[in-house]
Amino acid sequence: MLEVSTHNSSSPRFALSKCLFLVTCMLVGSSPPEDPIRCTASNNLSNCTITNAYGAFPDRSTCQAADVVYPTTEELVSIVALATKKKRKMKVATRFSHSIPKLVCPDGEQGLLISTKYLNHTLQINEASRTMKVESGVTLKQLIEEASKVGLALPYVPYWWGLTIGGIMGTGAHGSTLWGKGSSVHDYVVQLRIVTPAGHADGYAKVRTLDDHNQFQFNAAKVSLGVLGVISEVTLKLEPVFKRSITYLEKNDSDLAEQVNKFGKQHEFADLIWYPSQRKTIYRMDDRVPSDTPGNAWLDFPGFRSTSSAALAVLRLLEDADEATADADAKCISAKLTTSALKLLGYGFTNKGTGFTGFPIVGYHNRLQASGSCLDSPENALITACPWDNRIKSLFFHQTTFRIGLSKVNNFVRDVQKLVDLAPKSLCGIEMYNGILMRYVTSSSAYLGQEEDAVDFDITYYRSKNPLKPRLYEDILEEIEQLGVFKYGGLPHWGKNRNVAFHKAINKYEKAAEFIKVKEMYDPQGLFSSEWSDQVLGLKDGLMTFKEGCALEGLCICSRDSHCAPDKGYLCQQGKVYKDAKVCALATS
Repeated sequence: MLEVSTHNSSSPRFALSKCLFLVTCMLVGSSPPEDPIRCTASNNLSNCTITNAYGAFPDRSTCQAADVVYPTTEELVSIVALATKKKRKMKVATRFSHSIPKLVCPDGEQGLLISTKYLNHTLQINEASRTMKVESGVTLKQLIEEASKVGLALPYVPYWWGLTIGGIMGTGAHGSTLWGKGSSVHDYVVQLRIVTPAGHADGYAKVRTLDDHNQFQFNAAKVSLGVLGVISEVTLKLEPVFKRSITYLEKNDSDLAEQVNKFGKQHEFADLIWYPSQRKTIYRMDDRVPSDTPGNAWLDFPGFRSTSSAALAVLRLLEDADEATADADAKCISAKLTTSALKLLGYGFTNKGTGFTGFPIVGYHNRLQASGSCLDSPENALITACPWDNRIKSLFFHQTTFRIGLSKVNNFVRDVQKLVDLAPKSLCGIEMYNGILMRYVTSSSAYLGQEEDAVDFDITYYRSKNPLKPRLYEDILEEIEQLGVFKYGGLPHWGKNRNVAFHKAINKYEKAAEFIKVKEMYDPQGLFSSEWSDQVLGLKDGLMTFKEGCALEGLCICSRDSHCAPDKGYLCQQGKVYKDAKVCALATS
C-alpha cells in the first residue's frame, strides 16, 4: 500500500486548515461568476470561446464559436431561422454553465452560441390552476422566489440556485424523493415551447408547443440534451407552499446497505451523506409538517457561500501538496475537520434565520430547498468568490454521478465498503468535498430520464491541473466509477461525469430509439448536434479516446500501462473487488 505521512491534530498545518475552513464559511459578499462566453472581437459578440463554470471540460478542449447572440423571446425565432438557412451549427448556453461535459460545444469555429441569459422572465402565474410559465433562462432561485410570492412552490428541485430551467430540462436535474410524481423537475412540466430548425416552407424555424397531448415528442423534450432546438418557455405545475421539519442523524455505516431502500420510503425529502472512510452516514429525516408549526428556518449551505480568494488559494495549495506527497493522513485529517465543521454549522441551516441552535429545523419549503448565496453579490473586486471560480486559484475537481436501481443499490454499497476495508484511507479525499451525496430519484416518462426508482450517487474529488498526473488512490475512484456504471448498470447524470460514464450508456435506455426519432424529426441536419453529442447518443464512434494518460481524466478505460502514468508508477491493473474493472493503480499498492 501507499506509504503515508502522519499528522497530529495540534499541528500548525491542521490549525491553519481549521481557521481557513471556518473563515470560508463566514464570509459574505463576492464577485459573481462571469459569463462563460468570452469573445475577442471589438463588438464582444464574435470570435468566441465557451467553457463551463469550472473552466475545463473533461477532455480539456476549448470550444470555439464564430458568434454569440443574447436573444429575447421575440428575436429567438428569427435567429434560429437565419442560422438554419445558412446551415450553421448552434448550441444553447446558460447563464452560469454548470454542466461538466461538453453539452454546449458547437462543432467547428463557425458555430453560433445562443445564450438564454436574457430569456429570464416570469411570464405568467395562474394561482387557480397552480401553474407558472417562465422563460428558459430563469434561474432556480428566481423560480422559487417568484412562486413563493403567491404562496406556491415546486416541491422537488436540485440544491443549487444557479441552474436555469432550460439547463435543468436539458440534463434531467432533480431533487430527492421517492414520493408522489418523483424528484425530477421535468416531471412537473405540463407544457413547453421549443424553437427548432425547419424547411423553407416553414420559414426555416418552427415553434412547437408540447404537452401531454403529443406525448411522443413531449417525452423526448423533457430531457433534451440540448440537441432538439431551443427551449424558450416552460410551464410548471406547482402546489401550495408548505413547511418542513428537518433533522440530521449521524450513524455508523455498518447497516447502510440494509437501510438505504427503507429510508427513502420513510421520509418525503430524504437524502444521505456517506463518509465511507469515516464509516458513518448522515441521514436526513425531512418531512412536511402543519403550517402552524413554529419555525422560520433558512438554508445557506457553506459550500455554496462566498469564499475568500486568498483562503481558497491556500486550501488548494494544501490539497496539491497532499497529492504530491501522497499524504493520505493529511487528507483524512482535513476530511474530519470539514465534516466536523459542517456539523457545527448545522450543514448551513439556521433555526430562525440568524444562527444554528440545533435540530429539528422547521421552516417554509422555499427557504430550505436550495441555496447559492455566492451568486448574490454586486460586481466588485475579486476578493471573494464561489469556491470553484476558475478566475482564481480555486477548487478544481471532477464529479462522477450515476443512478443505481433500488434492486441493486445495496450490493453496490457493500462493494464500496469492501474497497474501503482494503484501503481504509482511500476515500478521505472525497470526504473533503462532503462525501458521497445520495439522493432518491424516481422513474420518469422522459425517454432519457430515469428508468426505475434509484439512488443517485454524487461523488466529487480532486482534479489536477496537469492531465497526466494521477490522483491519490486513483484506482479506488476509478473502480467505484466502473462498479456503478458497468457492474450495476448505473445511468449517468447528463450534466456531470467524465466520458467513461457515458460509454454505451444510451443502450441502457429502453426508449432511446424514440428519442432519436424525435431528434431526426426536429433537426434532420443535426444543426443542434455536435460530434460529442452524437458519440454519447451512439450515432458516432470515438467517445473513448485512447492516448497517453487517457484513463486519468476518464477519457478511456485503460487497456495498457501508457493509458495511466507508468513514469509515476501507475500501471493498468485489475480491480480489487470488481475484477472486470481496469484501473490505474500504483504498482506497489
